[in-house]
Amino acid sequence: MDIAYIIDLLRKHDVTLAPGLSMQEVTDVEGRYDIHFPPDLRELLMSVLPIGKSFIPWRDTSPQRIGVIRQRLNWPLEGMIFDVEQHIFWPPEWGEKPTDSAEAVDICKREFLRVPKLIPINGHRYIPEQPSEEGNPVFSVYQTDIIVYGECLQEYFKLEFGEKPYEQIDFNAVKKVRFWSNLCE
Repeated sequence: MDIAYIIDLLRKHDVTLAPGLSMQEVTDVEGRYDIHFPPDLRELLMSVLPIGKSFIPWRDTSPQRIGVIRQRLNWPLEGMIFDVEQHIFWPPEWGEKPTDSAEAVDICKREFLRVPKLIPINGHRYIPEQPSEEGNPVFSVYQTDIIVYGECLQEYFKLEFGEKPYEQIDFNAVKKVRFWSNLCE
């Protein structure tokens, strides 16, 4: 990953950049939200912290902002629950869908806890925390309408800022992520 390229791209598109998070701040954020940044996102956030627009203000520890970040972390689950309740989503690996809506939602919540967490980057773009290695794909998440929006973090930023058209994603190079990749197919 070329951090300098990403930083230049962010600057070119008028994204405000704050100093990167310290190792202690990264540890605090990961503990506060029970997440683990994949190495490439950690490297970026320790180099610069994009703020404003729809980026996540990881450094802001005000109660209101913590609540907003928690909502963003829960957005994928909320979307899944909505689609389960609307009878448009039920993966076969969850078994037979219960007729009772509350029971179906409980199963959805339980199953959600078993899949790799998605970490918000910008807007409704998320990167999975697992596998804990560089090069995880970035997903665009809207309920269970999930698509690949970058083969990796750097390619995501190219797409996000119009430096690369969506049609040029190399889907053969996209790393498979348990559960989430299945929703993109």
